[in-house]
Amino acid sequence: MNHVSLLVLAAGLAVAFPAVSQDLYTGGAPTAESLGWRVGCQAYSFNRFTFYEAVDKTASIGLKYIEAYPGQRLSKDKPEDVKFDHAMSAELQKEVLDYLAAKGVKLVNYGVVGISKDEAEARQLFDFAKAMGIETIVSEPAKNQLPAVAKLADEYGIKVAIHNHPKPSMYWDYNSVLKATDGLSKSVGSCADTGHWPRSGVDPKEAVIALADAGRIVSLHFKDLNEFGNPKAHDVVWGTGVCNAKDILAELKKRDVKGVFSIEYEHNWDNSLPEISQCVKAFEEFAKELAK
Repeated sequence: MNHVSLLVLAAGLAVAFPAVSQDLYTGGAPTAESLGWRVGCQAYSFNRFTFYEAVDKTASIGLKYIEAYPGQRLSKDKPEDVKFDHAMSAELQKEVLDYLAAKGVKLVNYGVVGISKDEAEARQLFDFAKAMGIETIVSEPAKNQLPAVAKLADEYGIKVAIHNHPKPSMYWDYNSVLKATDGLSKSVGSCADTGHWPRSGVDPKEAVIALADAGRIVSLHFKDLNEFGNPKAHDVVWGTGVCNAKDILAELKKRDVKGVFSIEYEHNWDNSLPEISQCVKAFEEFAKELAK
């Protein structure tokens, strides 16, 4: 291939895949918050870093909320086997809460985490969530387990959001969540992952509308992807992919859905913060348009 051909190819690629801005947007999403949409980071976006580093990164782009997941190394200053999870000692729990407070970040959600069928063990998870001020446990409980889970959710005042991993996960299709939660307390609903649906060939807008109309959206893992129907599709800045991010937000606003929008950005793992910050910027711009 000659030099001219390479230049033509490069130009074509630049049109097909426009460069992502590496500017770090740090303004947060105040307009979105005024609509009841609290945007934060799912710490799994930073799974190559410690939980404390995830908190730092979240705060650095003006966000005030974080969703933790079990098993992340807690701190570079502690042994590698000291993890963030619901088995942390009371002393470590206090340390984490103090660190979050110092950074101006609130721990709102925890998951994806299993909920034991053993009631005593399940209560340990809910006790941990209560102590940490967690509002929502994100999980994928077995369908026959949900009545007991709903009872605990009501008792503790902590919601449980059913997450949808792609096929062959049991909740990959939003209809399975609707059927599983039918007749249960509204303390149990969906953690609407708008990226995993298109990986399974499901229209995320269609899924969000159905779940919202049923009053079953508890929280969201909000995403945009570069391809539809490809299990290996990767995250892109919101509004630049195939997930109709702005249209989904319009449908949520129309239905007065409020809650936490966790950014779970599963791409460019070592240096995703600029792209994540651009997601926040896009989210805030969408919110400003929808607030008019």
